[in-house]
Amino acid sequence: MRGWVRDSSAGGVKVPATVQARVAKRIEAFAAAHYAGKYTRLDIRFRGTFCYIDAYTEPDPPGDYVPFNETRDEYMERLRNLPLHLCRLRYFGDEESWGFAFYTYSQEKYELCYLDNGTFYGSPEEAFRTAAVYLCG
Repeated sequence: MRGWVRDSSAGGVKVPATVQARVAKRIEAFAAAHYAGKYTRLDIRFRGTFCYIDAYTEPDPPGDYVPFNETRDEYMERLRNLPLHLCRLRYFGDEESWGFAFYTYSQEKYELCYLDNGTFYGSPEEAFRTAAVYLCG
């Protein structure tokens, strides 16, 4: 007998605009409360079934290093505008249970991953906390 199994790496439903607004506020509030000073701004965007979370950070000054064909100020501004990809959430119709994919810089893509709660599903706040390892390094 065949049965339906929810797959955290496939499917999902389009995120409604009302959910997008609530989830973006939740993520921003959680990040501000727990990771203030670790980032300068967040970019939370939605496309279809997905919610993408990126952070921007203040780069370390280059010291004596002067990049080729770029002033020190241009170099710093370029790095300030370079997103730090954190994670991608997949919506299944439940605001408290999203699929989670961590951005792996070694593979340069999103990879299905366990959240800190030990499952592939969790709240947007749990996803941010799991992915915030990039902000604490």
